Amino acid sequence: MTQPTNRPAVATPRWALPIGILILFIDGYDLFVLGAVGPSLLSYADWHASPSTLGLLGSVTALGMPLGAFVAGRVSDTWGRRIPITVFLVWVSVCMAITGLAPNLTVFGVGRFLTGIALGALTPLVVAFVADWAPPARRSLHVGAALTGIALGGMMVAIVGRAVLPELHFQWLFLVGVLPLVLVPLCWKLIPAGLPTEDRTNQLEASMPETTPLREVFGPRLRSATLLFATAGFFGLVLVYGASTWLPTLMIRAGYDLHSALEFTIAFNGGAIIGTLAATVLADRGHIKAITVISFMCAAVAMLALSTHQARWLVLVMSAVAGMGALGTQNLINAYVSQHYPARLRGTALGVSLGLGRLGSIVGPSYLALVTALILTPGAGFYGFVIPAVLGAVAIVLVPARRRAQQRPQVPTADVLAVNNP
Repeated sequence: MTQPTNRPAVATPRWALPIGILILFIDGYDLFVLGAVGPSLLSYADWHASPSTLGLLGSVTALGMPLGAFVAGRVSDTWGRRIPITVFLVWVSVCMAITGLAPNLTVFGVGRFLTGIALGALTPLVVAFVADWAPPARRSLHVGAALTGIALGGMMVAIVGRAVLPELHFQWLFLVGVLPLVLVPLCWKLIPAGLPTEDRTNQLEASMPETTPLREVFGPRLRSATLLFATAGFFGLVLVYGASTWLPTLMIRAGYDLHSALEFTIAFNGGAIIGTLAATVLADRGHIKAITVISFMCAAVAMLALSTHQARWLVLVMSAVAGMGALGTQNLINAYVSQHYPARLRGTALGVSLGLGRLGSIVGPSYLALVTALILTPGAGFYGFVIPAVLGAVAIVLVPARRRAQQRPQVPTADVLAVNNP
């Protein structure tokens, strides 16, 4: 039997944003935990891990993300948001337990791959859900606020890592990932079953002949935007996953100790939170393209600054700017996509842009590993971030305007007949 469409609990609009933040907090914790434990993993003699192993583990984690994003996007536009969100919350908890209890690197890698599938699914699901319930005039702000949960999760794992590592075995930080199970009953109760209703501004599009969501986002009207968002997402995720996997290790190579390196990770995520909130306020005033381009360029400038020895306070500031330019920019891209497409295509569009873009999360850690292996100077890893930042900015510049890309103002046939036959 088909589920009833959009019969939400009364509290859903009020609770949509907090639920989104909580779920993406989990996503962020699981994203940044590998980077936080990287130095401890490399020094764990029993597993004989090398820097290339760390890059491989980061890429293995990301390998499952495109699959998760594609599946989540399609399923959420068919069955609604509730079922896939709860399923993937259970999934990520079980997989983090596998990783935390892994007896060797092989099982550890399998656990990270399976975790990546859930992480790839949760972001488009949550962004679509929050965008469904956000006021149209504040959609970018609500989506951006929800996406700060990723940075909050990254800050938390860095704070916990700074407090307990290297004294505590690093796998304990993965066992914390079992806690999302407590959110499952709450999500099932508060997230409505069925599909979202259309925005008023998209009622014209809703009346067009029906086709499959995937076919439509790759149709003539939306194809160029879809491919450009995916390209921007690719380069954005090269930055995010390269930084999440390598930032503490790069800082240690630059001469800082583990605690200081984790402090820079905290600053990185703090900058992403503040930058996302400030940028989305401007984005809701019609400047989302310009703000996203500027954020990409901030990442390039900050990484260049981090490649050289600076005063500690300046390194912390540049780490925050890098967070705004990397993770904050990816948040803006997701907000841009949720704003660019109608509600009935939102989940699919986010799944496609993140699914294709997730290739960047696969490439990012290994790309940084290759750069640091080929270029032996301490700042080489930071130089490696500049190219994807600039190319991501170019992709966003080329995205066509929303109105031109999406709306086809046509006079309905009945109205034409009325005009011609008064």
